[in-house]
Amino acid sequence: VNPNSDDPIYKQLQQQIVRLIVGGQLRAGDELPSVRAIAEHFTVNPMTVSRAMSQLTDQGWIERRRGQPSRVAESSANKQNDPATLIHQPIDELIQQAQQLGISQETLLNTINIRWSQKS
Repeated sequence: VNPNSDDPIYKQLQQQIVRLIVGGQLRAGDELPSVRAIAEHFTVNPMTVSRAMSQLTDQGWIERRRGQPSRVAESSANKQNDPATLIHQPIDELIQQAQQLGISQETLLNTINIRWSQKS
């Protein structure tokens, strides 16, 4: 969790948990730490964690039952088929920004290729 990020902390937590599920580190039926444990680990407010967990529940990634630990939802296994779907939204935002700046598709792709090779 990066407190200096433009993304709210609850959203960062939410995205990290989804990445763990899609990446296979968390599997359907796996127990998640309690809201309190996650909050203590990241030194954030428990309400922030609770908000992330609520959204994950609404999206079908996790299941929450009163008095029981949260678990990775069985239905999340169907969402793991294509991890590339996780980057659709950021790509759409990048395309929109490039279009607003008048950057051509060719220039954008060249820039991505250059940056990709620098990170490899």
